[in-house]
Order: sequence, then structure tokens, then C-alpha cells
Amino acid sequence: MQFRSNQFNAPEVTKNLIIINVLFFLATYLLQNQINLYQYLALFHFSTEMFKPWQIITHMFMHGGFSHLIFNMIALYFVGSRLEQVWGAKKYLNFYLITGLGAALLHAAVQTYEINHGMISPYSSSVGASGAIYGLLVAFALYWPNTEFLLYFVLPIKAKYLVIGAIAIALFSGFTGADEGVAHFAHLGGALFGYFLVKYWNKNNRASFF
Repeated sequence: MQFRSNQFNAPEVTKNLIIINVLFFLATYLLQNQINLYQYLALFHFSTEMFKPWQIITHMFMHGGFSHLIFNMIALYFVGSRLEQVWGAKKYLNFYLITGLGAALLHAAVQTYEINHGMISPYSSSVGASGAIYGLLVAFALYWPNTEFLLYFVLPIKAKYLVIGAIAIALFSGFTGADEGVAHFAHLGGALFGYFLVKYWNKNNRASFF
């Protein structure tokens, strides 16, 4: 498999996704005294009057803070760029959106259970590209399992172990309630949809990848 080697310029879709995420983040903080964008663009549960259909998409471009944004965008840049080069813009964008929607779907299912059992408020909301990022990480690990990343820019770790560890942490935290405030099942939803989508594409159109 051949890749275009370019360390600094992201492919078009990846670059535009990063720009949109950054613009949403800047608008959220620059306009916070005029309008609470979280109220309109974060994803609220469908049973509440706060839910609006566009939130299914817009929540993927909102973030809860700078660290949340920066870690997602770093992953998007390094992982997404390589996948976009292989898949092409259309398939890559479809994958990103499908895994993001899959993340929202599993999150909503778990949230419905928790609301019905009085575990959380129905007015809790979710934001972030993390579901789609987990999908991209799973895809990357399936294609290039032995590629090494620098965890926290220090510790070398192979992609397959990074993804297994991330999923294990999300499972543990999701079921135990650790790290409250993080949508762990959204991460798992993105990973799950990413895994099955790659397997489906490989089975039905293997030549497009190798």
C-alpha cells in the first residue's frame, strides 16, 4: 500500500473537519455572553423539549473545553489523514459521520435506560467528536495494527494495544460510573460502528483498501 507522504498538510476533509470544530469552539466562547450555544447545539435526550433534530449532527462539533478539543483534533489529524488518503474523501466523510451517529445512538439508548431508572437527569447533554474519533482509531488499528503512537507524546505503543486499552477503559468506566461526566458509551458506540463498518467494506469491496 502506498501513501502520499506529507507531515504538515492534512487532506481536504480532515482539514475542514478540524476547521469546523475549531470554529464551533471559538464561537461557543466568544459568544457566551450573548448566547449559550450548548443549549442549541449539544445533544439532548429526545424525550425533552431541549432536543432539536440538528443536534444529532451539531453535537459532534461542540467540545466541553480546550483539552477535549485538542486531543480529539490531534487524533483526527494523525489518524484521519491517513485513512482519508486510502479511502478517498467521500468514503472517509461517510465513515466519520456514520460512526459519530452510531456513537450518539448507543449513548441515547443507555441514557434512556438511565433516565427510566432515575439514574440521571433527562436534561443532561453530550458534546464532542470522540465517538467518531474512536471509530477512526478502530479502523486505523485494523489496517495498521503495529504502527506505533507516542502515548502522551512519550510512551510508544502499537495501535492495536492503544485501541484495546481505550475500549477497555471505556467499558470499565461506563459500567462502574467512573470518570463521571464522560459519555463512555458514545465512545464504545463509535468504536463498535467503526469495527463493523470496516469489516463490511472489506468483505464487499476488499480491492478498494489493499
